[in-house]
Amino acid sequence: MGIKAALPRYELYLYSAVLGVALIWAGSWISEASSENVNRKTFKESVKPGWHYFGRKMDVADFEWMMWFSTFRNHILFALIGHVIFAKIFTIIAPKHRSLIFAMYGGLAVLVTMGWTFMALVLSHCIILYSVALVKKKWMCFAAGLSTLASIKLEPYNSWQEALVTGSFDLQDILFYGGCGFSIMRCMSFALENCEKKDGNYSFCDLLKYNFYLPFFFFGPIMTFDRYHVQANNTQLTRKEREMWNITTKALLHLGVILVVDVFFHYLYILTIPSDMKLVTKLSDWCLAGLAYSNLVYDWVKAAVMFGVINTVATLDHLDPPQPPKCITMLYVFAETHFDRGINDWLCKYVYDYIGCDHDNIFKELLATICTFAITTLWLGPCELVYIWSFFNCFGLNFELWVAKFFSLPPFSIIEGGMGEAMSRRIRGVFNAANFWAIVLYNVLSLNSLEFAKTVGRRLIFKGGKQRRHCFFFSPSFRDHTTLR
Repeated sequence: MGIKAALPRYELYLYSAVLGVALIWAGSWISEASSENVNRKTFKESVKPGWHYFGRKMDVADFEWMMWFSTFRNHILFALIGHVIFAKIFTIIAPKHRSLIFAMYGGLAVLVTMGWTFMALVLSHCIILYSVALVKKKWMCFAAGLSTLASIKLEPYNSWQEALVTGSFDLQDILFYGGCGFSIMRCMSFALENCEKKDGNYSFCDLLKYNFYLPFFFFGPIMTFDRYHVQANNTQLTRKEREMWNITTKALLHLGVILVVDVFFHYLYILTIPSDMKLVTKLSDWCLAGLAYSNLVYDWVKAAVMFGVINTVATLDHLDPPQPPKCITMLYVFAETHFDRGINDWLCKYVYDYIGCDHDNIFKELLATICTFAITTLWLGPCELVYIWSFFNCFGLNFELWVAKFFSLPPFSIIEGGMGEAMSRRIRGVFNAANFWAIVLYNVLSLNSLEFAKTVGRRLIFKGGKQRRHCFFFSPSFRDHTTLR
């Protein structure tokens, strides 16, 4: 009752209009705060001169965004375009061996970029996990994989391994941890899929071909081995109708989004302002709500664009990579909250769905979420902020199930059964609005500081006044046409 009910169109338009006005109003506060404080000393490192025809400084606080689309843009483009050309030529010449060609180009690119010692380190991880995979015991694969992952996430083991990589350049840290981390997760996927293989084992060459696919190597996303192996070894390479048109359209869309984000960074310093807590305490509630919301929207946009660029290359290689994450504006349940669909798919396949089964049993769900977020904590790098983030998201995921179970009992189920579907959806929307802001607050932790998250929570929940009531219209639960949980 009320799960798939659509509200009247005029009502949805009203909620969308209120959302639009609220975003514009909050954005005006952020723009004003950005303009008035552009010359603050605390902004000196992260607010730099922007495009000269704007005559304004821009927010450059996000190193990852600047790396991809400014400082190292040409290097990344050169590597990806080289892969596309190389892959296309050899796909035409030898389609049966294209996965091997992908791996040879990827291995050569990694070797040239990071050197022999890094290549040897990655190969050692592959050899260890391949050896364990031959035993065909899942618990051993998990133990070996998580131990190897811990070795690059925990001191002093990570510093020792990082010291093995010679050379020094700005991207070295990111490429080291990205390359090693994603390699280990791919090797774990290979090992777990090998456990499922009933006749014989996959070869070590299959692992190398899977691991050294260059577009996925350093930055993801992760494709589980079973999907990649089938798609990369498919020799029936045909395009769907208008597929190249769709690929071109998406590529142009990503370019447009990149330009729009850079323009916004000239007027909205959404990444720099939260780092100055003295300034944050002086901001209005609207400005704070807008900052929290826009930080999550930006992180989704960044993930969607970065993975979108890589996915465009993968699609040209006749692969079906993990899609970009669901927009934060359309989220209202913790079960759909993720910014990396590849990692999310990996965790769901091997941990969350495997332990939780149909996610209907409270105790199995609790165990599944604890195990899932324990691995996620290790993946992100254990620290106080990650511990807090994991705890609250794990609690939120379980709390949703507890609430759903509670309200499915009489008399609540009887009351809902007696009301109209539209009214049922409105009531669910009220509860999901609160859930949406819990998602925002919990995930602000992973993007900003604990102090900023505490300030946002305290101001909006306990001291927000009448502005707090309007924040419910940021929630997608009233507006979304898709299924409510």
